[in-house]
Amino acid sequence: MDQGAYDLGLLLMRSTLGIVLALHGIAKYRGGIAGVGKWFTSEGLKPGLLHAHMAGSAEIGAGLGLAAGFFIPITAMAYVGVMCVAGWVGHRDNGFFVIRNGWEYTFVLAALAACLSLLGSGKYSLDNLMGIEWSGTGWFAVTLGGGVLAAVLLLLVFYRPPDKAE
Repeated sequence: MDQGAYDLGLLLMRSTLGIVLALHGIAKYRGGIAGVGKWFTSEGLKPGLLHAHMAGSAEIGAGLGLAAGFFIPITAMAYVGVMCVAGWVGHRDNGFFVIRNGWEYTFVLAALAACLSLLGSGKYSLDNLMGIEWSGTGWFAVTLGGGVLAAVLLLLVFYRPPDKAE
């Protein structure tokens, strides 16, 4: 295996996934976080403004952390959690395919982020600079399980789906 190509691939994958998520969080603030809060409330996440801030800050923090290769299993766990909530609240009623605003995209992003905890952050990362080598099937299980569990708990406590008959 070409280790240099492997590490470059990890850097490119982390950077792409991380920057996409961070920009999504930044867009929540640039577009008007109050409007995002109202939309979240209409989707059943209450209080909407609190959840808009939680989502935006988690997206920015997890995205930048993933891009930098910082505590990969933890930042990837946050990524998985955010995508699970987004997929459930905003996309599940539309089916799988993104062409119909389904949950395909959120699923792919969460899966790729979780897979990074299998592979590690690579040579070009803050984890490597700090001597952290958190990777493998155990860390994958922690990342995936923790992200899904966090999403489920958030939904159980705060999500009240709107009545479709209204």
